[in-house]
Amino acid sequence: MANKDFIAYQESIDRTIAHLDTNIQTGLSSAEAKARIETYGPNELEAEEKRSMLQKFLDQFKDFMIAVLLAAAAVSAFVGLAEGEGVADAIVILIVVILNAIMGVFQEAKAEEAIDALRNMASPAAKVRRDGQVHTVKSFDLVPGDIVQLEAGDVVPADIRLVEASSLKVEEAALTGESVPVEKEIIDLSGQDVGIGDRLNMAFSSTNITYGRALGVVTSTGMETEVGNIATMLASTEAQLTPLQRDQNKLGKVLTYMIIAIAILTFAVGVFIQGEEVVHMLLIAISLAVAAIPEGLPAITTIILSIGTQTMAKRNALIRTLPAVETLGSTQVICSDKTGTLTVNKMTIEKVFYNNQLHEASEELSLDNSLLRSITFANDSELDNKGELVGDPTETAMIKFAMDKGQNLKDELAKTPRIDEVPFDSGRKLMSTVHQLENGKYLVAVKGAPDQLIKRATKIELNGEIVEMTQAHIDEVLTNNDAMARQALRVLAGAYKVIDTLPAKVDTDSVETDLIFAGLVGMIDPERQEAGAAIRVAREAGIRTVMITGDHAVTAQAIAERLTILPEGGNNADNVITGAQLDDMSDEDLARNVKNYYVYARVSPEHKVRIIRAWQANNITVSMTGDGVNDAPSLKQADIGVGMGITGTEVSKGASDMVLADDNFETIVVAVEEGRKVFANIQKAVQFLLSANLGEVLTIFVATLLGWQILEPIHILWINLVTDVFPAIALGMEHAEKGSMKHAPRGKKSSFLSNGVMPSIIYQGILEGGLTLFVYWYARFQMNLDNNLAETMAFVTLGMIQLFHAYNVKSIFNSLFSDNPFNNKFLNGATILSGVLLIGVVVTPGINNFFDVTVPNTEQWLVTILSAASILVFVEIIKFILRATGVADRYDRKDHTVL
Repeated sequence: MANKDFIAYQESIDRTIAHLDTNIQTGLSSAEAKARIETYGPNELEAEEKRSMLQKFLDQFKDFMIAVLLAAAAVSAFVGLAEGEGVADAIVILIVVILNAIMGVFQEAKAEEAIDALRNMASPAAKVRRDGQVHTVKSFDLVPGDIVQLEAGDVVPADIRLVEASSLKVEEAALTGESVPVEKEIIDLSGQDVGIGDRLNMAFSSTNITYGRALGVVTSTGMETEVGNIATMLASTEAQLTPLQRDQNKLGKVLTYMIIAIAILTFAVGVFIQGEEVVHMLLIAISLAVAAIPEGLPAITTIILSIGTQTMAKRNALIRTLPAVETLGSTQVICSDKTGTLTVNKMTIEKVFYNNQLHEASEELSLDNSLLRSITFANDSELDNKGELVGDPTETAMIKFAMDKGQNLKDELAKTPRIDEVPFDSGRKLMSTVHQLENGKYLVAVKGAPDQLIKRATKIELNGEIVEMTQAHIDEVLTNNDAMARQALRVLAGAYKVIDTLPAKVDTDSVETDLIFAGLVGMIDPERQEAGAAIRVAREAGIRTVMITGDHAVTAQAIAERLTILPEGGNNADNVITGAQLDDMSDEDLARNVKNYYVYARVSPEHKVRIIRAWQANNITVSMTGDGVNDAPSLKQADIGVGMGITGTEVSKGASDMVLADDNFETIVVAVEEGRKVFANIQKAVQFLLSANLGEVLTIFVATLLGWQILEPIHILWINLVTDVFPAIALGMEHAEKGSMKHAPRGKKSSFLSNGVMPSIIYQGILEGGLTLFVYWYARFQMNLDNNLAETMAFVTLGMIQLFHAYNVKSIFNSLFSDNPFNNKFLNGATILSGVLLIGVVVTPGINNFFDVTVPNTEQWLVTILSAASILVFVEIIKFILRATGVADRYDRKDHTVL
């Protein structure tokens, strides 16, 4: 009976039948099938046990940043109740936390759709021999040992060891990534350990029969099939934290430690040095903590990411998870499936050999050309109701080639109808058709493998003349065949002959002899032109493109050279590795050597996951693109999985973070540029918020040391709500800085605080705090104003400083005036709105009493506004010094990993 130690493709048919205890002629009995389904279970993919919605919701609160926000809500509520100001700020924070949790649950539910889609891929029915008769049963009821009949158009219902096969071709792209249907045959692979794509005596669950028919015995069902193995991998693959999520966690921890330390220090100074009351200092310490926590950061981050998703959607990049927007910007390696992403996923004729000369497919070709007629007559492709070609990809390529040359095949076949044929056979690798000519004779059109067809040709057509085939002619044909094969072109030959009478039996012996050789056609699934350009842009941005495909190494290398993934014409064999070679390499060796390989050929789903993990072991942020079921585990394993919207399976889309609506590699690079802009804008918002909060913390801390009463909790909350949030959101609308795609991507060690942001936060926070303290000191001790008015001027100064400072953070090192300072209309609007709200609480009767502020006179307003505006001057001077001393350049290269 079936077991994991029995490897069906390595065993003979007799041993397989004996092991499964079945009979080819009669199949299983109904009773035996029923017993086996009790043993092996139904032929379906198992559903993973799902957590309840409540469990998913509660899990969202385990995040460190969420814990910080909950602490902020508690602190805000405590301060609000103690001061009699209410708990409005705490409620706002709680709303943000709950909305984030709801969004997290929604995203998790979407991810689970990948497994559900995989379960729904099973074939609905199968033709099975049971009790000596053929029955149609639900694939759900198949068991190991069942004898299954397959024909063109069927979806393979389970993993099957082929017993009989007639011209069988199986499209396995969803499982292996190979673009061309595989010709299956009953061969002996005993003792050979080969990849899925080379198991020619097997048909796998969820693949499609495109040509021919077959009989086979079911060897594996459900989770034991190859697609079941993928489902197991997909369920066990843990989704990776995005760089954004890692940065938020890191930032939350840093802020928490800093806040606790500063609050304790402030409390201790006030109580033990200044002699203040414990309750009073406790409230001040809590006020300081509120000032330090950037309550709006998660909401602002979400808004900036949402804006990024809308921009990307307009450019055919559909984002499924918000953090993926930013992750794209930090991508260092793009592992891309070949078929349909880097190539057009359509076999195309590129070279044509006739009249003993090699021609480009683009050259003019007479419709009377014998090669053209041979390859289109000996062809089973058809036009469907929509006018689209349907059939084997190589055959449709030939028809498309002829149509592009102006041939009307329908009219041609009407004049010379097909009356008989010798179907393609994987043994002789030829196909022939017989056509009635108008003069009563018969045309035999033949196409097939050049090495087989040339053996059956005795003549060759040269410039309209038919001459005897000489060894020189044969050598020329074979030389050109080899030349095209070295360019990874799939080469087929065409031949023909005219006969006077129709043989009594039309078969290979009667019609496929004494042929007239017409020529060769070389075809390939060509590279997308825009993909090549996008790969070059990615290279300039410090991003390596790696090709992963189920195709043969020679084909993969040729396409990689044409796309400039590998240098064209170079000795690139050492940069190409196959799945078989990967099997001989440990995970540790692969991680050490992964940077040496640019192309992976004949790989399985397990190989793809190993490749992704090898890069991640080197702290590299990896993007993976794919469209098949076989890509789903690696899409989930990658830092960002990119699915195909047109050709992609629902499984691959469900496992992806982003879906390309146009299946175009160029769109990935466009999305990377947008992702870099999004990260830069989040970084600007972080710099703005934390420098502002540091200014508030320093103001309160130093004022406490000096025994000054400078800011009330409600002042801090209003500044955080009004002058922080609106400009920070507007900074998320900034345009991409020039040259953003000329720099290497940031490494995993970088964060929101990298590349000069942390030093900028520190010196800018010190400036903000210093200017606020200066205004209070000047008002209180130089202008001899009462404490309430001096406090009002400090409150307005701190708020106004942040509005001016928002323009400083448009660039970390570049001058504000290196570009149009007012090119962000959203920032201009946010500044005006925040300014009105800030000044409004000071000048509006009633409200100013609630905020405990006094309206300044003209001179006092002037001191306040000029002091606040001076932040622009000071920051410009420091930026100039940093640029002049080369510090800016050193920070610009920090935390970047060039591969």
